[in-house]
Amino acid sequence: MCPPALRFATFLAPNMLPVYSFLVEQIARRLGVPATLCVGGCYEELSDGVDAAFICGLAYIELVRFGRADLDPIAAPVLRGERFADRPVYYSDVIVRCDSPFHRFGDLRGRSWSFNELYSHSGYGVTLYRLLQLGETRGFFGRVLEAGWHERSIRLVATGEVDASAVDCQVLAVMLREQPELAAQLRIIDSFGPSTIQPLAVSRRLPRRLRMEILAAVLELNDDGEARRCFAHGFIERFVPVSDRSYDDLRAMRAACEASGFLTLR
Repeated sequence: MCPPALRFATFLAPNMLPVYSFLVEQIARRLGVPATLCVGGCYEELSDGVDAAFICGLAYIELVRFGRADLDPIAAPVLRGERFADRPVYYSDVIVRCDSPFHRFGDLRGRSWSFNELYSHSGYGVTLYRLLQLGETRGFFGRVLEAGWHERSIRLVATGEVDASAVDCQVLAVMLREQPELAAQLRIIDSFGPSTIQPLAVSRRLPRRLRMEILAAVLELNDDGEARRCFAHGFIERFVPVSDRSYDDLRAMRAACEASGFLTLR
């Protein structure tokens, strides 16, 4: 009798899907169990039999805090480059059109802004925190648009439909490599971070032994040539273990915004 398939879901950027698909395939092969990966449509799916998820850190801490998910982060990528200091962190890059008059974040007062979704740290949560640090909690931006994905925010800025956006630096790097014409259209004027990068989180209802086997399978790939070639798609050097406490930096930012009653850009 075949063991039940492990159900993985990704709630992260579509241009990273090749890496997540490869990881799930390799986990299944190394554990000797079937596994499937779906693209999450809504976070409610996490309570409908999903065993593990690639998910934003902000979504993880908020969904667990309010009882909408029962997850533990186990692994996260370390990105290539000195900027990341050999740690599982990332940045949110603020982009504008190359021909725009904006040269620093403060220039964006009253301008249009795009973000991917409300539970995105790089697209939303860290922007709130930066505005709080600057004392700009009273309608800093003009029009604010929810785009759905970082990739769409990038295109909206490139075409001039919005003035600026804060996007995941990993997603931006992949998109600029695959669509090099965008590099001539965009300019980075600020960066927020570093922040702990998105984890692979597993359901707490899975036996602890299975959760540890999933983690071991992911870490074993760090020394696998085929895996390293796949990781290169996402500028990933390797994966490392993470835990709930790894996301205390995101919790602190969220708590500061909550304490000031500043939880929306609109």
